[in-house]
Amino acid sequence: MTVLRTMLMLALAAGAVTTATAAPDSARGKQYERCMEKAVSNVDMQECMSARYAVEDKRLNVAYRALLAGQPGARKNQLQEAQRLWLKYTEANCAFYADPDGGTSARLAASECAISARAARAAELEELARVR
Repeated sequence: MTVLRTMLMLALAAGAVTTATAAPDSARGKQYERCMEKAVSNVDMQECMSARYAVEDKRLNVAYRALLAGQPGARKNQLQEAQRLWLKYTEANCAFYADPDGGTSARLAASECAISARAARAAELEELARVR
């Protein structure tokens, strides 16, 4: 368990660095870090990840709706299509992490993929809205 936790924490740290680089204000957050530090089982870790996923998914949807609202007709359609394709890619990519032979750690890696992807996309859409 300790080795798994160490590996996952390293992966999470790498994801946090990538996310923090993309948007400093969107790093995983102390609450998530505390939750993961207190986790004593994979179930506990998955609960932490589920809570963080909800935060990032909400942030992504708020950013998407805000950017979409400011787009004229053709650009709105283009953004909608780009978002559909991004979601399709992200779902397929993160599903690949959930290797059926990978056990619980593969499911945790898939969850981390989904969190990181949403955080990065939210940061991207927030930046596009600011530039506009």
